[in-house]
Amino acid sequence: MQRYFAALTIVLMLGMVLTRACVMRRTGVRALKFGALDKRDFLIPPFAFFYFYLVFAAAFGWPAVSTQAFFESDPIAWAGVALCAAGLAVLLWSLVSFGRSFRVGIDADHPDKLVTTGIFAFSRNPIYVGFAFIVLGQFLVFPNWILLVYVGAATWLFHRQVLLEERFLKRHYGQEYLEYCGRVRRYL
Repeated sequence: MQRYFAALTIVLMLGMVLTRACVMRRTGVRALKFGALDKRDFLIPPFAFFYFYLVFAAAFGWPAVSTQAFFESDPIAWAGVALCAAGLAVLLWSLVSFGRSFRVGIDADHPDKLVTTGIFAFSRNPIYVGFAFIVLGQFLVFPNWILLVYVGAATWLFHRQVLLEERFLKRHYGQEYLEYCGRVRRYL
């Protein structure tokens, strides 16, 4: 059961983000700006698709690179499911709070207003917090060395993206963003 929920998490996560981007596209906002400023971002999708395959392979018994687990524990797997659910909830609240300002990547051409309400009153980067919950939760459900490497790589990539976004936000919003940084933590 836990394995299926961990796999379903990927479908729900991608569904939420892509649905939001499509809805925004209908209103004239191009929300998908991934890789527009940093061309190295094209390296991320192949690794993401491999990660998705690893999770589905572990859930449905497909061929996998490694099936060796660090441990097997139902309570820990259920804790992973809880983290996945929390990650989806944080992601959904983030998408709602973002409103028309939602972007995947940095939109230097048409940035919208700075969002500081909703979940953004508690975290400056709740989407990355939600993604981190999901990745960590999936590792607890499928505790193998490859997913552990992905936990570390995702943490590094999320932080790298946050630093890029912060530089842009400081330049674009100036004092308003600096005051926001003084009130709200970067992550939790």
